[in-house]
Amino acid sequence: MTSASPRPGLRVVAFALAEMRLGIPLGAVECVLPMAAIAPLPQAPAIALGVINLHGTILPVLDIRQRFSLPFRQPDVNDQLLVACSARRTVVLPVDEVLGVREIPDDAVTPPGTVLPGIGYLAGIAATGDGLLYIHDLDRFLALDEERQLQQALHAMEAE
Repeated sequence: MTSASPRPGLRVVAFALAEMRLGIPLGAVECVLPMAAIAPLPQAPAIALGVINLHGTILPVLDIRQRFSLPFRQPDVNDQLLVACSARRTVVLPVDEVLGVREIPDDAVTPPGTVLPGIGYLAGIAATGDGLLYIHDLDRFLALDEERQLQQALHAMEAE
């Protein structure tokens, strides 16, 4: 007789942003870097802080604070850069601090619409032992017009 092993929960890379704790599914995270110089990206949508050059690849740096209506602040030298992949592109998110990998039981994740209707860029909200963890959905981070404007700005930069 074999016993079924418990199904693992959702594994996320947790990070702090102001007083909030957020997470991105572990499979979407490429790496975490110390803060680097962010170059401007002309004609980019307001959500884009600029770009960085990561091993010869130009990556957009997106302002995740804006999505959560947090006050704007310039990235700090002590911040970290979370490099993650959405379905359309690799993006960089400046975060206050990466807290590590957390495993969230499936039954601890609440669909975001049941708590905060209209927040399409969240995949869920998890109640953990130390508070709420907002699970971010990178595939819905950019609105279609922002995605289009970002793509045009990146193409224009490459053409220069």
